[in-house]
Amino acid sequence: MKDSAFPMGAVQARYRRVKDHIVKLINTGELKPNDRVPSEHSLVKTFGIARMTAHRALRELAEEGYVTRLAGVGTFVADARPHSDVLQVRNIADEIRIRGHVHNAEIIVLEEVEADQQVIERMQMRPGSKLFHSMILHLESGNPIQLEDRYVCPTLAPEYLDQDFTEITPNVYLTRVAPFHTAEHVVRATMPLDESRKHLKMSKGEPCLVIRRRTWSQGRPVSLAELSHPGDAFELIGTMGKG
Repeated sequence: MKDSAFPMGAVQARYRRVKDHIVKLINTGELKPNDRVPSEHSLVKTFGIARMTAHRALRELAEEGYVTRLAGVGTFVADARPHSDVLQVRNIADEIRIRGHVHNAEIIVLEEVEADQQVIERMQMRPGSKLFHSMILHLESGNPIQLEDRYVCPTLAPEYLDQDFTEITPNVYLTRVAPFHTAEHVVRATMPLDESRKHLKMSKGEPCLVIRRRTWSQGRPVSLAELSHPGDAFELIGTMGKG
């Protein structure tokens, strides 16, 4: 009997079971990067599900970065490198959990500062204004994956310094208190400063992939962040489409 005859809860349980099965094969190494993933037809026969349920499971796995689907060719395990969608503002903790790994954060700096002229100008504030500054190291299953250096407007997020950023990311907190309506991204490759190299445990001569992100809330810049990643262990993707 196909899942079209089952109540909605049972259908959802079946499609999640398919996803969990494939993720387990990937996480245990039974399926390696670029290996072919069972086809929709194969999943239908193995799990006794409808073709639509198998399609949904594979589509969501592709959206979450586990697999790559090639029209007319098949579905394959995606490159093992972590990746992020540069055109979206996502919570890094969620991205890491979607990959089936554990997120941890180490707070390096959390302070109020009088920022330099360049930062003040980009935050559209008056000279001498105070800003909140944080530097946080994000780890994926114990491995440094992102160094987040962020300046925040105090009037839009007055309790920023009181947050425990080992439990909640700045992204989540700022989304709650000052939801952004506009985001600007600048992506570049550069050689990291010694401090960044040390925190990210990068080898000498290894390039750093940097995203400079500025977000606006209530018509004003709320946050200016520089997100640095080890260049040989991270990739960015961008997805665009016509509405």
